[in-house]
Amino acid sequence: MKFPTEPASSAAAFLRQYQETSDRARRSIDAKAFADACDLLADAYEQDRIVFVCGNGGSTAIANHMVCDHGKLVATGTALKPRVISLSHANEMITAIANDIGYDQVFSHQLDLLARKEDVLVVISGSGTSPNIVKAMEKAEQIGMPTIAMTAFSGGPCRKMADVSLHVDVENYGIAEDLHQSLMQMIAQYIRLKNMDPREIATTRF
Repeated sequence: MKFPTEPASSAAAFLRQYQETSDRARRSIDAKAFADACDLLADAYEQDRIVFVCGNGGSTAIANHMVCDHGKLVATGTALKPRVISLSHANEMITAIANDIGYDQVFSHQLDLLARKEDVLVVISGSGTSPNIVKAMEKAEQIGMPTIAMTAFSGGPCRKMADVSLHVDVENYGIAEDLHQSLMQMIAQYIRLKNMDPREIATTRF
């Protein structure tokens, strides 16, 4: 669904329209895909595999946030010790690769250096068409890594390439990023809940 399609009559009207569009987009997320993403990441954490995550622009912030919430928070109150690495974080490495090789390889080259078979790649891309994200997906396939893609708009190549596609049916980058952030948080909280002592859940802040 495309949003907006015309100027809003007021700030209050825009707020309502944004909320309504966001609610519809949230309901478009496939429940089975969400469950599959939870299972794939939980298994990676249990098996001590590394989870790599990447994105551009606002999606970089979500990728970096995932290091915290799928690392420190998932480990809190559980026996899990997740290893999560953001490929969007190391400015020194990103600029070196971009300068010497090409910006389209800033993520794939890091995977070539760091990743191993059965590690996991999570990509976050509103369009699903960013060349550096697509190349990361291709590299993951070469290595033998399962992949999760969070996309919106048409989903682009990433939606089709991913083993698990968490697609948000909306054509608005702001709402897409809102919901990708929410998905990242929901997966973290679900995995944490599944691995906590049930007696501690009611007294724990989430």
